[in-house]
Amino acid sequence: MINRLSKPTRRRFLLDTSIVAAGWELSRANTALAQELAPTPSCRDSDEPTVRQGDGPFFKPKSPERGDLREPGAQARPAELSGFVLARSCRPLPGAVVDLWHADEKGEYDNVGFRYRGHVITGPDGAYRFRTIVPAVYTGRTRHYHVKVQAPRSRLLTTQLYFPNEPTNSGDGLFQRELLMRVADAGDGFIGQFDFVLNIR
Repeated sequence: MINRLSKPTRRRFLLDTSIVAAGWELSRANTALAQELAPTPSCRDSDEPTVRQGDGPFFKPKSPERGDLREPGAQARPAELSGFVLARSCRPLPGAVVDLWHADEKGEYDNVGFRYRGHVITGPDGAYRFRTIVPAVYTGRTRHYHVKVQAPRSRLLTTQLYFPNEPTNSGDGLFQRELLMRVADAGDGFIGQFDFVLNIR
């Protein structure tokens, strides 16, 4: 039997992987995140999986593998989104595909090419990271990111991530509080964090 005290916590996991994070380029955004965001919640054994949502009408398969979705000349606030892909037992999931797509600064989706579309694959620590923009709201929807996440031998998770304190959240019938990102301002930019929990042990 595993000693109860030996079970990993998400906080302990993040501390153990801090040496990896230290290798990332230090930026004002990272500093602001550490100062302004609440501590990462404890990871409990048998945590509930991340809530599923539909992918909407604008998903496109075969997005390019890239973590930087920024476009030259974009008139939008820069954003960074990062986090971890975890099993219900808090185990990090390497080799997971995290596919992100969203509207541009005018609330429009690129249905011809792959602007603001891309995917990354998690490393041994289960971490993912995107650089992109804050998308605009559009009729009927609050501000959000679309995401698909799949680890080896896991079911595909399709969901959406939401921005806290958006006036349009209350009027969006798809909005769910469980999918709110943890956010912080960083100068003229925005950074958010969200850990995906897949329904596997």
